[in-house]
Amino acid sequence: MPVDPLLVITAVLLASTIAVIVLYYRRIRHASKAYDEAKNAVGDIVISFDKQLQRHEQEVEAVSQKVEVQEVKADRLSRRLDEQEVRLTTRLADLTAKAAGLSDLDSVKGEVEAIKSQVKDLTDVQEKLKEQAVTFSDSQIETAIPIRRERALAPLTDTELNVLEFIASNGEKTAPEVKDMIKLTREHTARLMKKLYEGGYLERRSEKTPYAYRVKEEMLEILKKREVKAP
Repeated sequence: MPVDPLLVITAVLLASTIAVIVLYYRRIRHASKAYDEAKNAVGDIVISFDKQLQRHEQEVEAVSQKVEVQEVKADRLSRRLDEQEVRLTTRLADLTAKAAGLSDLDSVKGEVEAIKSQVKDLTDVQEKLKEQAVTFSDSQIETAIPIRRERALAPLTDTELNVLEFIASNGEKTAPEVKDMIKLTREHTARLMKKLYEGGYLERRSEKTPYAYRVKEEMLEILKKREVKAP
């Protein structure tokens, strides 16, 4: 019995279609798996960065509380010194009043001078304590806290720092605009922008291409403080 050629062709086409569908399905599965892995990796980076920021914010808050405690102690000591100064001043006035009716004026004058010296010493100590209470939060906190901004920017190269400062100063920029500024190839610039985005330094608007990048708010604060600190 002869084989129908049309049936053979149909069978071959059906088998080819099934093979293509199976191959396409496997590629889709592979691409989906790769996407999930990349998404999880980026998520881990962002979560780790956020946790580090939260931890250092807690450290800053703890040091701030210590500063407040020191200020309270300094204020209490200042009040005690004020009270002591008032008592000494009152005693000095009493002795001065009595000195007019006493014959031994030399001994009275000596005691008066000693009290004046004590009052002056207490006043000097009081002024120094006030100065320390005022300057503690500004000068000591910078050395007491392991500054997060230095650690956040430490992994970056000079070129990457320049890109961050360029976008921070000029607002949203696309990769081609950054490329014109740093004078690198398109591929190198694309990799650099991807690194800064995935590292949590930049945000981007992906409604249209090329993507527009902007510096995250917390990074803006770090860059501003870095500029102020720079000589």
